[in-house]
Amino acid sequence: MESDGKKPGRGSGWSRRDFLQGSAAGALATGLVADGLTTEAEAASGGLVGPDPLPMSFRINGRAHTATLEPRVTLLDALRNHLDLTGAKKVCDRATCGACTVIVDGKPAYACSMLAIEAQGSDIQTIEGLGTPDNLHPLQAAFVENDAQQCGFCTPGFVMACKAFVDAHPNPSPQDVAEGLGGNLCRCGTYMGIRNAVKAVAGKGA
Repeated sequence: MESDGKKPGRGSGWSRRDFLQGSAAGALATGLVADGLTTEAEAASGGLVGPDPLPMSFRINGRAHTATLEPRVTLLDALRNHLDLTGAKKVCDRATCGACTVIVDGKPAYACSMLAIEAQGSDIQTIEGLGTPDNLHPLQAAFVENDAQQCGFCTPGFVMACKAFVDAHPNPSPQDVAEGLGGNLCRCGTYMGIRNAVKAVAGKGA
């Protein structure tokens, strides 16, 4: 009887040879797809960069800044270690606590989870550009008046998160505030004071 290379008695009709040939074809196809994706990524970015440092430019608090950084450097490390803007704090470094929150193009962002190279061309706001000791921003003043800080380590990130939230939700409900600030953590537990600070400035163009 003529054999087709498939073992009798198997419902699938697949032999070991068929399996190996199919696996090889699948691996080849996967490689071709991956190669195609890489080519598209290169085309989108204008070519791969790094690992050597390269010049970057930023617009932060309405001012132009430049730095020469490796592509792997995060926005948080660029701010703190290269641009002397240390208000955003490095705590979890895992996009969990919110201590590094800044505002990028009007939206709150974890600076520890954004590469500096990605932030080029964006409008970046940090706590340093929000107010001064002699002329506090209304949110900063509300934090003081409502005892919305204790140790103060998380406060810059919370203030920036509140600023972005109030700008987007001028008349929030208490539930809106609780949900909107859920991405920031305070070890001191000053949440009620923070919510009261937001309530105090909401609707006043903070």
